[in-house]
Amino acid sequence: MLCELGLLWRVMIARATARQRPPKRHIRRRCDRQSVKRLDNRLHSPTKRRGFSLVELIVVMVILGMLAGLVAVRTRGYLINSRKNAVKAEIATILNALETFRIDQGRYPTEDEGLEILREETETWPEGFLTKVPIDPWKNPYLYFVSEEGVEVISLGADGREGGEGEDADFSSTMLEE
Repeated sequence: MLCELGLLWRVMIARATARQRPPKRHIRRRCDRQSVKRLDNRLHSPTKRRGFSLVELIVVMVILGMLAGLVAVRTRGYLINSRKNAVKAEIATILNALETFRIDQGRYPTEDEGLEILREETETWPEGFLTKVPIDPWKNPYLYFVSEEGVEVISLGADGREGGEGEDADFSSTMLEE
């Protein structure tokens, strides 16, 4: 406190005698430890170091929640599209293997033989026509049907049942031809 008063007194005298200013020289101030400690306590008091209020934290959490919701909606759309594209690619791979089997064996596999026969070795294809029979992105096996018109490979979609819309829609090899 004395240190502050001494400094204030010097400033007042310097202003009063502005015209008669003495040459500048280094003035040493004597301050005791208690006055320095009081100044330090005032500068770093708890009122100066306040945190965020509850309302501010709630507002930030609401904004972050809204952003997370937007990201989740966008990513879900991309995930659905990527699964649809994966189904189309896998059905095309299965159709290629079925066509190669037909050329090699002179027939398509029967429904009883299913797609598993494409993994078996033949004289002309020692590794088999497929290394493994793929399952659709929803962890369901592909269905295989033979008719007079040809073959059809079907994925039942996310729900694993016939019919459905959106992600639950069925995907067929006939869709690839369209």
